Amino acid sequence: MKKVLFATTALIATATMASADVRISGYGRFGLAYLEDNDRVGGVPTGAKNGNSETNITSRLRLQFDMSTETDGGVTLGARFRAQAESRGNAPGGAVFNGARFYASVGGFTLGVGNIIGAIEGAPGLYLETRTAGIGIDGAGFHSLVTNVNGESFNWDAYSSAGVGANGIEVLYSSGGFAGHISYSEDNGAVGAPNRPARTAVNVSYTFGDWTVALAAQDSDLAFEDKVFVSAAGKIGNFGIRFAFADNDGISKYGIYGNMDIGTASNILLFVTNEDAVSAADVAAGRNDNRDNVAGSNKLEGTAVGVHYSYDLG
Repeated sequence: MKKVLFATTALIATATMASADVRISGYGRFGLAYLEDNDRVGGVPTGAKNGNSETNITSRLRLQFDMSTETDGGVTLGARFRAQAESRGNAPGGAVFNGARFYASVGGFTLGVGNIIGAIEGAPGLYLETRTAGIGIDGAGFHSLVTNVNGESFNWDAYSSAGVGANGIEVLYSSGGFAGHISYSEDNGAVGAPNRPARTAVNVSYTFGDWTVALAAQDSDLAFEDKVFVSAAGKIGNFGIRFAFADNDGISKYGIYGNMDIGTASNILLFVTNEDAVSAADVAAGRNDNRDNVAGSNKLEGTAVGVHYSYDLG
């Protein structure tokens, strides 16, 4: 890992720069979010009241810097970092800059290091086709993702907008309708730490016409993080449809999604997901319990339904 990072640094330092560009972008959003179990510790219906309101103000302000330059040899070198202030769930937040992602691109290849995207995160068909990639203004917990099960959410490498990220390495390639992505990271703990758990992930996808199919997988040294994900998405007339399935280290979850435009400014999206129960053996080994018929579990087993409506004000 150190040799790869040093080689990338040397490339940036010694390349002859032909052009340079710095682009500043971002967005802001605010609104009200209602969550039934927001006022209880441990959720409804048994959780004790905590004094919070079920309805809270939610907001986000993002400022993003994208920097790039191209060498005389045609290699594009760049970096991205963000500052993001976010408030949700009755918890206000400020902003600091996140970990930077660096990249070098030539032809159809891109090498990324640092706060990487991650191959599971970058798999086509993972997120909803909405501006927030979930339902509502802030994703509503992203229960729509088939890779989020049993309270084990986002247990894969992903670009972090408010933290340092995975500090990994990844290679992306695209040619015609084919695209591929491989990522690797290690948990760089204290110096001399005896255990440095790693994640390795890959995705491949193919686009033909209005349809895209994708396959992704992750192998992790951490317990209960191995995943296999498949998706197929496309359009039939004015309707967008998608199917997704994931085996999350023994917990299967599938989702069926559909959306359509209403006029020129409105869109409605509906989805249904179904999450299988965790095994008793995994619970005995320390895994969360999602089973409906077990006292004290998180009750995430079973079917969930979501509706998202949006109107573009222009």
